[in-house]
Amino acid sequence: MLLSTLSFAFMNALVKYLIDYSTFQLVFFRSLGSLFITFGFLKYKKINMLGNQKILLMLRGLVGVTSMILFFWGIHYISIGSAVTLRYVSPIFAGILAVFFLREVVKPLQWGFFLIAFTGVFLIKSYDPSGSNFGVFLVLIAAFFSAVVYILISKIGKKDHPVVVVHYFMVTATLVGGVGCIFFWVRPDLEDLLLLSSLGFFGFFGQLFMTKAFQNAEAHMVAPFKYVEVLFTIIFGF
Repeated sequence: MLLSTLSFAFMNALVKYLIDYSTFQLVFFRSLGSLFITFGFLKYKKINMLGNQKILLMLRGLVGVTSMILFFWGIHYISIGSAVTLRYVSPIFAGILAVFFLREVVKPLQWGFFLIAFTGVFLIKSYDPSGSNFGVFLVLIAAFFSAVVYILISKIGKKDHPVVVVHYFMVTATLVGGVGCIFFWVRPDLEDLLLLSSLGFFGFFGQLFMTKAFQNAEAHMVAPFKYVEVLFTIIFGF
């Protein structure tokens, strides 16, 4: 999970730099770059791309792209640092959802860690009062959908290869982002085109490591480590 948060932090740095492009362009390039990697890997390893739990995999893709769109949309209204910080209420949502949908038992000490992390998130946010309430709302809804993604990955478990799980997400996001690009397209120069394409590289490894983490451990145990991304974000100077 720590490798996942580091990968996503690098991706966030690029998203901040490329914020003048439309939400759908960011989604499209972030997903297309990863799609080439997942397709090539699955083809080389001769792994069934359709997977075994198709309904759960499709749900993971749809919920994931919804979260991504809302998050990228939100950072048009608030700073990327605030957005990343606010998004990490998702482990709290995941802990609550895990109790009801995965029948996991969250110990009192773990709830204490959630509370400390939640307080820390909003203490950090208080240092950056800029931005609109609408942007905050978008990111919080994105955080909820991220929590649903964690639950879906836990439900999928080890019955599907982690790259298959990521592949479904990338296919869905590339299609949705591609359709959106038809209506909201800003022509990039060569340098920005390369940076847009690299979103997929960091996004792929972020998703891969996150998927493996949730497949190999209980959701309420893994989710709190997502808060480390806030620390990486601060280090990168957002």
